[in-house]
Formats: sequence, structure tokens, C-alpha cells
Amino acid sequence: MDNKTPKGDRIAKVIARAGIASRREAERMINAGLVKVNGDVITSPALNVTPADAILVNDKPVGAPEPARLWLYHKPTGLITTERDDKGRDTVFASLPDDMPRVVSVGRLDINSEGLLLLTNDGGIKRKLELPSTGWLRKYRVRVNGRPSDNTVAPLRKGLVIDGEKFQPMEVHLDRQQGANAWLTVSIREGKNREIRRAMEDIGLNVNRLIRVSYGPFRLGDLKAGAVEEIKARVLRDQLGMEAPPEKSGGGTATKKHKRPVRKRR
Repeated sequence: MDNKTPKGDRIAKVIARAGIASRREAERMINAGLVKVNGDVITSPALNVTPADAILVNDKPVGAPEPARLWLYHKPTGLITTERDDKGRDTVFASLPDDMPRVVSVGRLDINSEGLLLLTNDGGIKRKLELPSTGWLRKYRVRVNGRPSDNTVAPLRKGLVIDGEKFQPMEVHLDRQQGANAWLTVSIREGKNREIRRAMEDIGLNVNRLIRVSYGPFRLGDLKAGAVEEIKARVLRDQLGMEAPPEKSGGGTATKKHKRPVRKRR
């Protein structure tokens, strides 16, 4: 009996890597009968394909996989980090420049948070950056209402248990007092849902501004709100150890800064 794994990659992954749709969307297209492999309509995503297979989506050939790419995006407040929203709220993806390819976010920032959000066209990069085992440090500038002291934030440095959920110790620095508010720098490695806000609430502090300034080696720097900047190929290769687009002659890979992003509504 041959128990070897079939050669190639899952059909939905191949469609996603070609920049046509996300994996979930590709699976929906397959279930709707919009995908053909070697002339036959397929209705199940449980199929592996190789470069030798002819794949059509909506009767159009699927091209070669796009090179793995990564972007820095300065997320403004008021946007949600999902592709669609049932409540009709503005999303990050609807607000990106027109020349951006299909991308997914690395982690999330809630609607009231701002700062650095990493975007990629490659699911492998997304998984690598999000894995808890990699322990990427995420650094935030946090403004809270009140006058916290070292004793106030000491529980954060030791780690908390909130509603039965364990939070790892945070790195917390008190930066300055500004009237009724205080600024702190907080670094975490887990990135659980609303982790910093929930932790601050647990010690009696209310967060009224939260800005992510770095994610691992990638920094927000002076990138303006709503702007996008592509990570250079050599940086992507050096930091993640993954294949990246080849360097262009006369310098590194072109890095575009969109200072006036096009705002679109779905």
C-alpha cells in the first residue's frame, strides 16, 4: 500500500500564491465549480497539483507564483484588520494603494490601535512571523490615564492571569507624565487579542492611545499614517532566511512610499 504524500501543493495554495485570491476565497471558488485542472472542473480543494498541471480560474490561466514580499504599513486608527466587515466599517485592505497586490496581515491591530502592521503576499512569511516559538518582540508606545509608578506596573513585569488566561511577563518602561496621562513603552512577545489593553485594565489603568512601533527587526520609523513601504529583498532574505525577489541593478529592490494612499470603499 502506497502511503506517500501526493506530489505538489494544494490547489488553493497555488491559486493564492499566484495572487488571485486568498486560500479561503480559492476554496470557495473551487466549491463553486470555477476552477479547472487539466480541463476538468474540480469541486474539492483536496487536490495537489504540480507545475505540470494546467489550472484555470474563471477560464483564465493561473500564472507562476509571485515572489515573496513584505511591506510596512502605518495603520491609522478607525480601520479594522479584516478583509470584510459585516458592519460596513472601513478596513485596512480597502484603504491600501491601488498598485498593491493581494496581501494578508501579520497579526492584527484593533480598530482603536495604530502603528506598524506588516503585510505580506506569502502565507509562509505570515506563519513564520506569527509563530509563538519565534518570539518576535513587539514594541508599543502606550498612553494611559493616571499617574502609574513602578509599583503600579510591577505585576505586568511578573506576568498576569486574567479570566483564567495566562499572560507572559511584559517589558514596561515609564517614559513621562503628560498632564493627566502617562506614556509608557511596553514590549510583548505573544500578541494575544487586546493583550496590552486587557493587562492595563487589570492593574487599574485605562489605555487611551496605543501605537505599535516595531515588530521584531521591522520598525515604524517616520512612516506616515496610511503610508506603505516595501521591505528590501536583501533585508527580507537576511532577517527571515527566505527567498525574496532578486535585487534590481543600480541598488536594492525599489522601495515605494505611498504618502497619499488611495482610500476605497467596498
